[in-house]
Amino acid sequence: MRLPWPLPALLTWVLAWGVALALQRTPLAGGWALLLGTGVGVLCALAGTTAWRRLWMAAGFPLSVAAVLVAGGGGSALSPWLWLVMAACVLLVYPLGAWKDAPLFPTPPDALADLTHTAPLPALRTDGRPPQVLDAGCGLGDGLIALRQAYLHADLHGTEHSRLLAALARLRLARRQVSARLRVGDLWAQAWADFDVVYLFQRPETMPRAAAKAGAELAPGAWLISLEFAVPDDDAQAAGLALIAAPGQAAPSAQAYRTGDSATSLRRPWVYRKQPG
Repeated sequence: MRLPWPLPALLTWVLAWGVALALQRTPLAGGWALLLGTGVGVLCALAGTTAWRRLWMAAGFPLSVAAVLVAGGGGSALSPWLWLVMAACVLLVYPLGAWKDAPLFPTPPDALADLTHTAPLPALRTDGRPPQVLDAGCGLGDGLIALRQAYLHADLHGTEHSRLLAALARLRLARRQVSARLRVGDLWAQAWADFDVVYLFQRPETMPRAAAKAGAELAPGAWLISLEFAVPDDDAQAAGLALIAAPGQAAPSAQAYRTGDSATSLRRPWVYRKQPG
């Protein structure tokens, strides 16, 4: 039975700490205990389903040990209470429900500057409202700041799972005088149907899911913008997404996908069409 993420990571860290702490009362106390605890984490990480998850599983124990030693002034005593406090701080910034998504990846300031030309929006929609633009997983607000540079007259929205990051994003946006509506919640549970642009800075593993959601919910002619990571061709075709703007030379660069059968792909000579049903 495959355990739901992030339970494998939590169990790996608990097991590594348990081994290290148990060995503190044996001749293997100290460096050997830390080394064996790290080895346990690495072995457990081999069962991870993706590279990111294997990295989280393997690196959690040694990173937490380093943080504990720094907090303890460099002493050799391992305090699980200090580690639990730091783990609580991590969970505050990165709640368990968000662990299936990307870590905190800030959007570079000028990464979305070309969207004005590659993914243009009208001044007003047919319903008389400004275009609606969503940063799905807005973190500290860097993506919203970059989106405002591209879409001066759009209504910006941000969704963030972490209450702490959302609060900090509100402060940053207010300081920079960037108007946006922020909500705390799950970007995958949120309805995308009313948005003209959905922007993501996710991981390669989540792009098929993003494409499927965009194809099912976004109106024809709406845009899915992904920074750095592409939607696999088969998933784009199944979702009815057309690659309008391929990545440029600069890294990271944005890729623009348009929904609907009328969109024309620049990568392929055919149009990505939504499958019946």
